[in-house]
Amino acid sequence: MPVQRLNHAVLYVRDVARSVAFYEEALGFRVVSSFPGAAFLQASGSTNDHDLGLFQIGVQAGPSLAGRSTVGLYHLAWEVDTLAELQRIAVKLGEMDALVGASDHSTTKALYAKDPDGIEFEVSWLVPADLLDEEVIAGRASIRPLDLAKELERYGAQTRGGVGVSV
Repeated sequence: MPVQRLNHAVLYVRDVARSVAFYEEALGFRVVSSFPGAAFLQASGSTNDHDLGLFQIGVQAGPSLAGRSTVGLYHLAWEVDTLAELQRIAVKLGEMDALVGASDHSTTKALYAKDPDGIEFEVSWLVPADLLDEEVIAGRASIRPLDLAKELERYGAQTRGGVGVSV
């Protein structure tokens, strides 16, 4: 039987309390369990036991060099249901000075941000399969800057995204 989806991710962080506060404020995660040096968070719309595990390794930990001088994970991508939610998160991440980019991948509209330890993550909205026209499919080979206002006008603020569909 093939893998269906990612159930959760686990990150090593310098300070669990700081990271918990960030993910609660930025993405609306909530702590479902914890013990000294660790916390397990769940996204507000999730049915997973937890979506994110955080393990503290201390303030002496150096920055991740993944992608610069070592192999490693580039980023995690979280999906949102609507462009209105993507816009709300874009504003929140901007206020937190965590937003580092926004890209239009044609079939997905994506924000990129970094947490307090510099760990990058993506928040994306997927174009629903029934709205994938030839123009959208043809654009998959390129990455453009995200014009969120234009996408809101095109698809509507409350149109539910493709939820894992990125044909």
